Amino acid sequence: MKEKTPSTQNPVLFFVSTPIGNLGDITYRALETLKEVDIVISEDTRKTGFLLHHFEIKKPQIAFNEFNERKQLAKIITLLEEGKKIALVTDAGTPCISDPGFILVRAALEHGFEFTAIPGPSAVTMALLLSGLPSHSFTFRGFSPRKSGQRKNFLAMDADAPHTLIFYESPYRLAAFLQDALEVYGDREAAVANDLTKLFEQVDRGLLSELAAKYIEKPPKGEYTVVIAGKRE
Repeated sequence: MKEKTPSTQNPVLFFVSTPIGNLGDITYRALETLKEVDIVISEDTRKTGFLLHHFEIKKPQIAFNEFNERKQLAKIITLLEEGKKIALVTDAGTPCISDPGFILVRAALEHGFEFTAIPGPSAVTMALLLSGLPSHSFTFRGFSPRKSGQRKNFLAMDADAPHTLIFYESPYRLAAFLQDALEVYGDREAAVANDLTKLFEQVDRGLLSELAAKYIEKPPKGEYTVVIAGKRE
């Protein structure tokens, strides 16, 4: 079936970016949108509940995450058909960037619902800027596979790319990720960022060999964004 092409002049569905750590980074437009909609769709209702409470916004929430998004989709479509205005937020940052939201975008296109995005914080662009690596051309690759063999194959797809590479990684796999990246890419410049926008924001810069050794010796905590230089000519 051919997709309908909605405009964004009278949106009923809003993909709202939220702070990645510092609540002061919420935008005025994001707050106004959350106040005006009828329902907030949340990746985690507890975390979003804290955000809403902090800004004194009272809205009913619907949980929408990787475990239930397909089940909840029909319910959300029905609400939109009833004329409800809905905002989708994730735990932090911009929806759909390694977070839930993509299938709702597709459903909105298919059903002709008008939708738009409220831009805001993103760990991808902030880590890229702070890395000190070339930012005029980059590829965001999200989370890599959990197993080393699959992860190396995943990394190898960009081994010859000249542009900067950006990945998300958990603290449990960060050291192994950096070691695999070293084996696949060689000893390139890289940066590891975490706690972005928070009190203890940290960006470690150096060669992959140096960073891999550091995080083997010092177990990391929190979510990480890894930025790696592209292949040089």
